[in-house]
Amino acid sequence: MFNKKTDPKQVAEMAEKETITSIISKSMIVKGEISFEGKARIDGIVEGNVSGKHLILSETGSIKGDIKVTSLVSHGPIEGNISADLVTAKKGSSLHGKIATGNLAVEPGAAIDGEVKTTVTDDHKSTLPSPPTPAEKKNEA
Repeated sequence: MFNKKTDPKQVAEMAEKETITSIISKSMIVKGEISFEGKARIDGIVEGNVSGKHLILSETGSIKGDIKVTSLVSHGPIEGNISADLVTAKKGSSLHGKIATGNLAVEPGAAIDGEVKTTVTDDHKSTLPSPPTPAEKKNEA
């Protein structure tokens, strides 16, 4: 997920264009791990870890567990660690736990309680080492 440089606008555009393929309705309570492809929306309660590509947590939804996705848009409460290229905390959301992200957007009215670690410097270049080029690989051999 963090191995390549990511442009936050590009990630946001990809997430926006993606069609929601999975929905957990507000009448559902899921206990256990969830893994999905594409874009998912959670309107209900999830007690367990969530992994996938693009995740939307609605105002009626909540998650108690760790999240590992490409992009997260949260309108509701999350208790757990978050690992994502792009995290957006909307008004009314509350994030409790460690957040590791390349890009973080927090709207007024959102709450964050925990540790935030970004992997992007002020000039928006990744602070993680880039994979070796073919020439560098050849020199290592």
